[in-house]
Amino acid sequence: MTWDIFCTVIDNYGDIGVSWRLARQLSMEHALPVRLWVDDLAAFQHIRPEVDATLAVQQLAGVEIRRWTSLLPDIEVGEVVIEALACNLPDEFIARMALRQPPPVWLNLEYLTAEAWGAGVHGLPSPHPRLALCKHFFMPGYTLQTGGLTREAWLAPERDRFQANAAARAAYFSNLGLPAEQAGELRISLFCYENNALPGLLQAWANGIDSVRVLVPRGKALPLIAAWLGCENLAAGTTWQRGALSLHVLPMLDQDSYDRLLWACDLNFVRGEDSFTRAQFAARPLVWQAYVQDDEAHLPKLDAFLDLYCADMDSELAAQTRDLWHAWNQETGLAAAWPKLGRALPALTAHARVWDRQLAAHPDLVTNLLNFCRKWLK
Repeated sequence: MTWDIFCTVIDNYGDIGVSWRLARQLSMEHALPVRLWVDDLAAFQHIRPEVDATLAVQQLAGVEIRRWTSLLPDIEVGEVVIEALACNLPDEFIARMALRQPPPVWLNLEYLTAEAWGAGVHGLPSPHPRLALCKHFFMPGYTLQTGGLTREAWLAPERDRFQANAAARAAYFSNLGLPAEQAGELRISLFCYENNALPGLLQAWANGIDSVRVLVPRGKALPLIAAWLGCENLAAGTTWQRGALSLHVLPMLDQDSYDRLLWACDLNFVRGEDSFTRAQFAARPLVWQAYVQDDEAHLPKLDAFLDLYCADMDSELAAQTRDLWHAWNQETGLAAAWPKLGRALPALTAHARVWDRQLAAHPDLVTNLLNFCRKWLK
């Protein structure tokens, strides 16, 4: 079964992050030939430094990576063609798909959602208006009625070994220029979009009685943090101290190193889709910032996830979680919501492990994709 996966890098690195994890898993775990078409190899290089942005064709982890240009080479279309995260295929490639016999399985791999409509759309056909082709919607999600989540077979065992090995964590932090974990210290990763509530949260941490060490990967939050600190800019490797708060600016991390950051921290602030999913697999407490949409259309997405995530919590913990997540996403009142949640971190850590086990009990996205495609390629 041969695969063509197309990815348009729209904003940040989530699109290519999701697409690369999918392509790599198909290749490495299932030994399937995969071509990954990417329109912005420079962005890809940020999360996979091995990528050479100057090459039109290259191999990485068994995946053939091709620069997606307006003129595609004359190649044989794969048996499975995926539009990752609702990108649009070139007309000339669709025309080649129609010539293939049998036609390829054509899938629109949509964005992750916990909303109920995702299960209703999952698997629906969308016939081409002119050609003998039919596209199907494939919806990642959290229930058995959706397509599941990208989760590699190695992920949980490697995470558990890392989290149980203090020396491995110390070596990881040392490579980032950071001290090993300190007794009584809260270690937080902060990866977010611009957020007006951030200065107040930083001040709350600085004014607190508990030592907080915040690790900030390069990203959109840095200008706000720099303004709060009263400096011009924040370069990678910069360290600042304000009261009980120690703040470290990290360099751009590749995907595997970022996974370990999530595994190593006590709490992870994440955004978008890729870091959000990986934070759940870290089995650590998290706070998610949804991608902001007009008319606050992102808030129903937030509530749909919280309905699932908080379902097994006691009512007080669920209310505290909802309050803080809403304060973060509505960019107000976060500093006031933080103290209660900070005290609840042991209970949230226990819940994060339960949630991770619930997700692991479901088939992963690649398994569901393979089962779907085999049905249509009989």
